[in-house]
Amino acid sequence: MTPGTTPASAPRPGGTGLLAGRTVSRIGYGAMQLERLHDDRPAAISLLRRAFDLGVDHVDTAHFYGDGLVNDLIREALRPQDDVLVVTKVGAVSDPGGPFPMRVAQRPEELRASIEAELTTLGMEQIPVVNLRRMDAGATIPFPDDQVVDLDDQLAELTALRDAGKIDAIGLSSVSPDVLRRALPAGIVCVQNPYSLVARDDEDLLKLCTAEQIAWVPYFPLGSAIPGVAKVTDEPAVRAVAERLGRSPAQVGLAWLLHHSPQTLLIPGTATTSHLEANLEAGAITFDEETLAALDAIPARPAATPHH
Repeated sequence: MTPGTTPASAPRPGGTGLLAGRTVSRIGYGAMQLERLHDDRPAAISLLRRAFDLGVDHVDTAHFYGDGLVNDLIREALRPQDDVLVVTKVGAVSDPGGPFPMRVAQRPEELRASIEAELTTLGMEQIPVVNLRRMDAGATIPFPDDQVVDLDDQLAELTALRDAGKIDAIGLSSVSPDVLRRALPAGIVCVQNPYSLVARDDEDLLKLCTAEQIAWVPYFPLGSAIPGVAKVTDEPAVRAVAERLGRSPAQVGLAWLLHHSPQTLLIPGTATTSHLEANLEAGAITFDEETLAALDAIPARPAATPHH
């Protein structure tokens, strides 16, 4: 593909799925790692535009990624011909001087302020999808009691912002099946939870998303980055499949997620173009029944994830 090719002419990586009522590529881009390129803005812009040129048409971001830096990079990288659906998340804010790079911000007024910050740094009048990052599932950063906020109060605020035209659709992140069931009347379009071949605790939540036709967008799709916690790429069966197919273990792990459920949309992140291209190529991998059965037989490990 030549530089400057528009996304409309590129095949969608991984085929197509639905997100907020729109047809998108099943492999998108998770922008969190762009913060690693804070000293090389041209490289970050080039990486994003390469993703768009290769058919990526949905990007996952948040204002608290680099305290607005990542959103600003996306704003600059988007061109008039790019038709990219931008998904953000609220529920935390940047805290550069704190013990963690972010702190929990769950109160309704904090959600509203976060969305205003998203609109400003992205340069948008309306954000296509906003995920409410709850604290119900997966490991998270410590938070005080006053950050234990009722779901209904949060959804009321996000619904008011949707009615006002600030956001177009609402998603959830790091939630349990019960929380999703409670939120269904608000019109949830996607769910982001930690999930991979070796961390399948949320199978029931995935089934609920399938029944409700809600996009399932797993984060940490290759397992945890925490030392000592299971990683998909360490599994002997994954490595054997990768060697047989001439692919990398990471590509096999991503491909398994696409095969496991048609509701799955992926948002793998990277700060290098070569890794980006490898991630997108995972969408072309097919498994025969024997190979898929061998991967399915890999035992799931207890989920343990860093904050997201």
